[in-house]
Amino acid sequence: MIRLFFFLVGFGLTVIGSVYIISYLNLLSIGYNFLEYVHYVIRHIECLNALIGIIIMFLALYKGEKNDIHI
Repeated sequence: MIRLFFFLVGFGLTVIGSVYIISYLNLLSIGYNFLEYVHYVIRHIECLNALIGIIIMFLALYKGEKNDIHI
């Protein structure tokens, strides 16, 4: 049950971070190049939520005892 909770928390963080990353794509239309966009995105914590969420989901899925049944 606790693994399901961490999976859902990770999923929520991933969705929130991905929405911010996609919304910041508008910076490319006002004159930023791709490297400046990437530099801008990695400096904001709301965009790093996507990476943190993916790590939490991965740990919730694959960190367990050897006798656990994974679906």
